[in-house]
Amino acid sequence: MKLHLLTRYDRRGASSRLRLLQFIAHLEQSGFRVSTDCLFDASYLDALYAGRREPGAILRAYRSRLSALKSALDADLIWLEKEALPWVPAGLEHRLFPRDVPVVSDFDDAVFHRYDSHANPMVRALLGRKIARVMSNSTLVLAGNAYLGAYAERAGADRIEIVPTVVDAAAYDGSPTPAAPHPTVGWIGTPGTWRECVAPFLPDILDTLRPLRSRILAVGAGALSAQDAAIDLRDWSEEREAADIRDMDIGIMPLPDTPWMRGKCGYKLIQYMACGLPVVASPVGVNADIVTHGETGFLASTPAEWRSALKTLIHDPDLRLRMGQAGRKRVERDYSLQVHGPRVARMFADLVRRAV
Repeated sequence: MKLHLLTRYDRRGASSRLRLLQFIAHLEQSGFRVSTDCLFDASYLDALYAGRREPGAILRAYRSRLSALKSALDADLIWLEKEALPWVPAGLEHRLFPRDVPVVSDFDDAVFHRYDSHANPMVRALLGRKIARVMSNSTLVLAGNAYLGAYAERAGADRIEIVPTVVDAAAYDGSPTPAAPHPTVGWIGTPGTWRECVAPFLPDILDTLRPLRSRILAVGAGALSAQDAAIDLRDWSEEREAADIRDMDIGIMPLPDTPWMRGKCGYKLIQYMACGLPVVASPVGVNADIVTHGETGFLASTPAEWRSALKTLIHDPDLRLRMGQAGRKRVERDYSLQVHGPRVARMFADLVRRAV
């Protein structure tokens, strides 16, 4: 069985690495021969995180994707991350796919809102239903959460499966660590996510932490224009991310409540919990499903709730331990590659058998 992966990015892109690439070993064990084509490479991501757009790199990426679609003619199954060619109408994109090859489309973000909520009415008119058409043209839609799954259902997708974004539990050490006298509050992500999600909450968080002599460890936030002495910055690397999270005592995931954020899959919460950390998160979208309030962490909506949650965890090392261990067990049961890798492989093998 030949499976062709059409990813958005290479391994530097979290969505591609976690939603598709980390499943390859399980797929190969199930008899698939896997080939991969990424649309945008690491240099594109570097430029994107630095706030630069490179039209030449985008044109090269689109030419490469057209070639990849031709090379997928002999595939038994195509696994598509989101869409093949961003900003290209769905009808044209669909005609580029090989006929009679089943397509699995995968979504971990509400990418449809980039089009249907765009400020330009021409974009809304031309592309507002694009992702809905990608979903309805797919043999199977894999949705990272119920919000995305509900959109796929409204789009008329034939089959929808909820597959959360998961971690390889074996790559994360969830064993207890000695209680820190001044616990570190940690966050991991990208510069854009820091600006959009953390910055609005940051003044209240820092005001809470300073009197308690606790600090923030921010991994992947980039070079902050107004760095605070209470914030330690580290660059992100795939090889070091689990160890960096282990240097935290409490993991946080603040989110503004917007349609785009409701499509998020809560991956950083799962990472924190895999490392045995208690968490504090905004109850937006799937966060409210991942975090069991009072058991694996706290859900906090208002500044007062954020202050209370952080203070409670900072002052109570035993509670941090109990919540962290409960979170680790939850990840092993519901959010691990060990559980969902074989599940996805079985689904794909079944699709190929049905298509024969």
